[in-house]
Formats: sequence, structure tokens, C-alpha cells
Amino acid sequence: MSGILAGKRILVTGVLTEASIAFQAAKVAQNEGAEVILTGFGRLSLVERIAKRLPKPAPVIELDVTNQEHLDGLADKVREHLGEGVALDGIVHSIAFGPQGAFNFLDATWEDVSTAVHVSAYSYKSLAMALLPLMPAGSAIVGLTFDAQIAWPKYDWMGVAKAALEGTNRYLARDLGPKGIRCNLVSAGPIKSMAAKSIPGFEELADVWNHRAPIGWDLADPEPAGRGVVGMLSDFFPRTTGEIVHVDGGVHMMGA
Repeated sequence: MSGILAGKRILVTGVLTEASIAFQAAKVAQNEGAEVILTGFGRLSLVERIAKRLPKPAPVIELDVTNQEHLDGLADKVREHLGEGVALDGIVHSIAFGPQGAFNFLDATWEDVSTAVHVSAYSYKSLAMALLPLMPAGSAIVGLTFDAQIAWPKYDWMGVAKAALEGTNRYLARDLGPKGIRCNLVSAGPIKSMAAKSIPGFEELADVWNHRAPIGWDLADPEPAGRGVVGMLSDFFPRTTGEIVHVDGGVHMMGA
């Protein structure tokens, strides 16, 4: 099959519904020639059901990124699907979570904050290290962020967690660069997904895009962000690492 990911093997985390960026990234990746493996946390049967809506069947591996046993066994589980000695060419990190308390900046507890940072930022490094034995020079890791340069209404400690993710991406790019592995983030605009429903005040946050995206932004269309992820997984950016590519309709560069 032809396509910009022809012959590549990609692991995609965070597929929950068809409305997720992760699902679109997996779908576009398959359409561009990649073999895709998914991971799921908690409701595995739901992920397996959603996986059947992809263009081609994709196996699902259980993964809790805060569970060291899951991380320690991940490479072996991926090998079961790829075959011994077959490389993994890319990882999509689409994992973020903050307890409700994390969305109240002044009242949040350290427990709230530490959970948000562990799941949303530290896991980027954890996932990379768990799969490093399978990744050759030329492979790529792509994560999803939400622009952490500024303070957003209602986003609070999740914004801090995303800032930590962006910092983690730079240091991971520094340390994996000598191995030939690229690490980049796609900073996506807001999408009405399952994850969005857990953010108090999401509508107020997302409304910014209705007025400030010069090229427009559709809250119900995760495909542009999914395409951005696939672009960064491809060989078309062989010397781009530690970067944050904005797929947000241009909101990030608009002045007040």
C-alpha cells in the first residue's frame, strides 16, 4: 500500500470514541499505509468496539500509564502483535487526565495536581521508555497538547500539566535525538470529545475559537489534528524534533 506511512507500524493510545483525535490519527495512519496497534485503559470492550470502526482491524492492548507493571510488559505485548524482531516506527501519546479538583486553581490539592501531571506529562516519558527497545533510528513519538503558553479560562492545573508535557517533549527530544528518534507535539484546538466533557466550563473555553480562528475551526471535526499527528509521524520531517505544531485554526498567533 502507498501513503506517507507505508510499511510503518504505529502504536496509538487514547482512542475512546470516533470523536477523539486519537481515533482520527489511527484512521488516517491506516489510510496512509500504516499497521496500527491501539492501547486502552479501563473500558477495553469500548475501545475494542471503536477499533472495529477503523478502516482495518486493530488489536487493543490494555495500558494504564501509571501502572509500572503495565509499562514493563508493554514491549512484549506489542511484540506479540508485530512479531519478534519487527520494529515499532511510531507512538501517538493521546493521554491526559485531571481530577475535578485540578480545574480549580486556588483550591486544588497536591493530590489533584500530581495526578494530572503524572497522567498527562510524565506518562509521555514513561511510554517512550517502555517502547524504546522496539524503536529504531528514524522512528517518531507524537503527543497532543493544548497550547500552554497562556492561561486559559477554566483549564487551571491541566494547563500547568500541559506546560509540563511541552517541557517533557523538549527534554525527551534532547535525549532520544542521538538515537535518531524524533519527539514532537501537535497543539490542537478544542474538540467536543469524551475528554472535553470532563472539563468544567469547556463551552466557555471553546467559544474563543468561534471568534478568533482566522481560518475557522470546527469543534466537531478532529480530523485536521489527526492529520497533523500523521504528518509528524511521517518521514517528511526527518530533522524536526522538540517542536510544537499548532493545528488550531490559527488562534495561537492572534493578538488580543
